[in-house]
Amino acid sequence: MASLVALLLGCGKPPAEAPDGIPALRLTTARIRGFDPAHAGDQASVVATGRIYEGLLQYAYWDRPYRVEPLLAAAMPEVSADRLVWRISLRKGIFFSDDPCFAATGGKGRELVAQDVVYSLLRIADVKVGSGGYWVFRGKIAGLDEFREASRSAVPTDYGREVEGLRATGPHELEIRLTTPYPQLPWVLAMPYAFVVPREAVEFYGAEFVNHPVGTGPYVLASAKQNYRYEYRANPKWMETARVETMPAHAPTPDAGKALPLAKRIVDSVVGDPSTAWLMFLSEKLDLTDVSRDQWDSIITAEKELRPELAERGIALSKSPQMSISYVAFNMDDPVVGTNKLLRQALTCAFDSDAWMEFQNGRMVKPNGPVPPGVAGHSDAEPPYRFDLVRAKRLLAEAGYPEGQDPATGRRLKLTLELGAADNPEARQAAELLASFLERIGVVLEPSYNNWPAFLQKIERRQAQMFSLTWIGDYPDAQNFLQLFASENASPGPNRANYRSDEFDRLYRELVALPESPGREALCREATAVVMEDCPWILTAHPMAFSVRQARLRNHQRHDFSWGMEKYWSVAD
Repeated sequence: MASLVALLLGCGKPPAEAPDGIPALRLTTARIRGFDPAHAGDQASVVATGRIYEGLLQYAYWDRPYRVEPLLAAAMPEVSADRLVWRISLRKGIFFSDDPCFAATGGKGRELVAQDVVYSLLRIADVKVGSGGYWVFRGKIAGLDEFREASRSAVPTDYGREVEGLRATGPHELEIRLTTPYPQLPWVLAMPYAFVVPREAVEFYGAEFVNHPVGTGPYVLASAKQNYRYEYRANPKWMETARVETMPAHAPTPDAGKALPLAKRIVDSVVGDPSTAWLMFLSEKLDLTDVSRDQWDSIITAEKELRPELAERGIALSKSPQMSISYVAFNMDDPVVGTNKLLRQALTCAFDSDAWMEFQNGRMVKPNGPVPPGVAGHSDAEPPYRFDLVRAKRLLAEAGYPEGQDPATGRRLKLTLELGAADNPEARQAAELLASFLERIGVVLEPSYNNWPAFLQKIERRQAQMFSLTWIGDYPDAQNFLQLFASENASPGPNRANYRSDEFDRLYRELVALPESPGREALCREATAVVMEDCPWILTAHPMAFSVRQARLRNHQRHDFSWGMEKYWSVAD
């Protein structure tokens, strides 16, 4: 590797990529499932849809702690004293991009109105749409659950049906009535599931709408070569209409006050192999890439700083904790692992967190629970089932599998671990390490490799016995992590493990209606304790993010909720 790195360090810049000379922001992506916000449940789809679509609110890019600010909304919502009625005014002069679906305007885009917001949220509730995002609205908006039930039998779904809690009170005025206080609603209104889509596009393209995005966002999809390359261009509507978005005046950059988007072109390459991405970065075909385990020693020093020879080229390192949790889940519907708590506890005790930390080059924080450090409600309590092989073997015997032997077959217990990213060597190495942990107690773990869409489909259909995932927080609130265990959110919702606990559900329902307070934090920790005892997951890590960027990329800072943020980035000509 050293000689290859030296060779690539001496390479010149690649030639201009576009005939029109517009410099490209060059990034990587995983395989994109589609561009429909209703199905933006994985990171690649979230990032893609965030370039094309917008919601009522967005995260203030430069601000920490995180906060939301108006985007399609003209101002922050007005909230009634009882916290049940939210009134939102929309900005005028916001247009959907030009598209043949707009027959009434001859293919020209039309202005966004409040009814578009109503329609988009009703789509998330429509059973036939099959969105995984309904969990953020279930039981919260008056009449929306009833609309959802009616959508099961109505053909087609009646989007004209009146929903008490979701009304356009004027062309640019929206009213949301809640059934119970929902302090998380501002975060939810900034999520991709709440992005606004035009009804004309959904009906014009039908099932192909997922591949024909039509939004109000800073970019349009210029070309798509599935599983190979995607190109985005600045949305002409931003230039043609009265809409002007600028870099905030307080932003710590010379680009403060300039019109957005700064980068007029984005090229995403589908790269599954981290080694390939790193070589592309070294040859200046990528502007940003994550630091993977295999390239760690080539990039990072023992002090976790950037190697001097890379810094001399103007390459910069970003590192920070991620608001996420990585885990191995047990499908609680599975007749073997789902019904046997002692077995799950035994397998949890077999997980060697120190060896895992070493494998990850220290790019992680050991988890005490699903809520990451730094989020109100995080638990500092010692996990009840830490790595302990003696205890793991005892629990395994109590579970009915002494020495790992399955009494039903007379052979060793064999479990299957479903994995996505089949072409990722690091994922394979991680699976082999995890299998070696269970081998110590006599259990056989067989990895099953899938491409990403097939992997997600298995989970959504509850066909996986065990599977490995990382949950990247939707917003900085403990509820967003604890909702992964709410029974109402079982697959295809975010409770992928299909975990059910009456005690947990009681605590969750109580905490979700409360604003941040010491009492709410205590409820979060109590709910965490219930989950940690039941072991529906083996918690593996709170990942740390390490990435490197080229000198030509400006205004980049890592953001836990990164959808739509590329509009602030710029690239040198």
